[in-house]
Amino acid sequence: MCPMRFLLVFLSAILAGYMAWKSVRTSSETDNNVFDDDSSIHKQECNIIKMAQNGFWGFVDMASGKYLWRNLNQIKQDEKTKSS
Repeated sequence: MCPMRFLLVFLSAILAGYMAWKSVRTSSETDNNVFDDDSSIHKQECNIIKMAQNGFWGFVDMASGKYLWRNLNQIKQDEKTKSS
């Protein structure tokens, strides 16, 4: 097997991980602004569980290539709408 393939897979995983991390951080920042004082602990626990589930499925998507494929399709669609 070509050693360059390992390097490309490694760099792709780092890029996908960075993009996933940025999207998780932005979604968690917006969710944190909605907490009430009454049940904030329960909501934080639910939020942590939800972030862990999203991270797991994000990892599965990155491992299968679905994450990058979906982003590439989105970029193509955005370019088509801008040119119209």
